[in-house]
Amino acid sequence: MSHTTPLIRQYEIIAGITGNMLDQARAEQWDAVMELGNQYHIAVEALRRFTPLSTEDRESRRALLRKILDNDANIRRLAMPEIDRLGLLIGAMKRQQTVLQAYAPQQPL
Repeated sequence: MSHTTPLIRQYEIIAGITGNMLDQARAEQWDAVMELGNQYHIAVEALRRFTPLSTEDRESRRALLRKILDNDANIRRLAMPEIDRLGLLIGAMKRQQTVLQAYAPQQPL
């Protein structure tokens, strides 16, 4: 039975969070993705307090990093259509606001 170091356990936690983020992105639950993103940021920042890896832990870290990066790439791929849609909505709102300002009656001073 292998002993998991605290640092590897932290990477496992991060991989789990990104897995949950990917599940929520697939379900188009963007608020949940954002909340999990906050947890992800906190978990990554926590890595700073750990000591460097031993030689035997490097392979475990490599596999976990690969999983984390794959999850991140898939989340980004799933989020892009939503980001594009929101960009179009913001652009339309800005154009509408410009038109309303141009044609709105002027308020007396």
